[in-house]
Amino acid sequence: MTAASLLRRDHSAELVSAALTQAQLRARAAVKFGAAAARMYFTPDGLEQATRAEVAAHRARRLAGAAGASGAGGRGRVADLCCGIGGDLLALAAAGCAVEGFERDELTAAVARANIEALGLSGAATVRTAGAAEADPGRYDAVFIDPARRTSARRVFDPMAYSPPWPEVMEIAAAAPAACVKAAPGLPYEFVPEGAEVEWVSYRGEVKEAAIWLGAAVPEHAPEAGTGGFLRRATLQPSGVTLTGGGEPRQAERGPAGRYLYEPDGAAIRAHLVAEVADIVRGRLLDPHIAYITGDEPVSTPWASCYEILEMMPFSGKRLRAALRERNVGTVTIKKRGSAVDIERLRRDLRLSGDESLVVVLTRIDDKPYALLCAPVVPANATAN
Repeated sequence: MTAASLLRRDHSAELVSAALTQAQLRARAAVKFGAAAARMYFTPDGLEQATRAEVAAHRARRLAGAAGASGAGGRGRVADLCCGIGGDLLALAAAGCAVEGFERDELTAAVARANIEALGLSGAATVRTAGAAEADPGRYDAVFIDPARRTSARRVFDPMAYSPPWPEVMEIAAAAPAACVKAAPGLPYEFVPEGAEVEWVSYRGEVKEAAIWLGAAVPEHAPEAGTGGFLRRATLQPSGVTLTGGGEPRQAERGPAGRYLYEPDGAAIRAHLVAEVADIVRGRLLDPHIAYITGDEPVSTPWASCYEILEMMPFSGKRLRAALRERNVGTVTIKKRGSAVDIERLRRDLRLSGDESLVVVLTRIDDKPYALLCAPVVPANATAN
């Protein structure tokens, strides 16, 4: 308020309001764009949908390779359709592409142009005020499409309600030599076209997106597509480690609880690669329908968090509270999968006051609820994968 009052002495209220809004958006954008956020311009919706810089850079490098492979050498020409404020467009330009952005909203297009200039990429990127349908995909070596997944009030989860809607997005992508379409992580499998690759990307344990790769962007060395008709990939950022599978997802073996519990990364779960993670940790599923893996030895892998199972019991709030108090536990991290328990209500009901901390895992085994008392494990002499 003090800053606003001082600025209004020499500037209009409208300009001051806009400047303060940008300052607030830049502060929020630092999480996604790092130090570059201090030089960039944003709209609230544009920042909300913008890709985190590390994830955008990973995707841009891959699309740049596909554009180069399908082009005649030199800089691949890429169209960024629905470019928004230009986050992905900037990453593509930094990766060596000649990028033309398309954004139908005039203000958002102006913000994208300002960001291109602010980051010194005017020689590699331009923006047209136009809709995705006005682009000719065949004129480019590759196309990137990030359809809008928000209305003014809420997020949109149904691909048919994207803007442009999913059939139009797929038609545009199929007309390009190579293409990548960004979608929400929960994209239903039935929306994936035959012969595509879907890459679920996780950043520090949080699944950020599903990227659908088409045409020359699908690597030749990837596993052959089987019954499922497309390839599945999980990628961890910022490490860039990937795990792949093709065709019908495998079912991991099921068995009794061992000494250790593994929680697979969300990208591997979304990509139906839990069986592959179970192979890595030499483990088995506690329940055939729930993605918790158990094993008899600690194995260090980026694909799963490892916990030592200290105690396992049929779930009862009273019994769980007694077990935690007996261990002098005052702080718990509660995880659940396949459980209908309200975590916050349970936390209040436990009424803990000890000095120790534990992880409580709530799950279901053969349709019966269980609670597992666990301690995080960082194996000292485990096999790395």
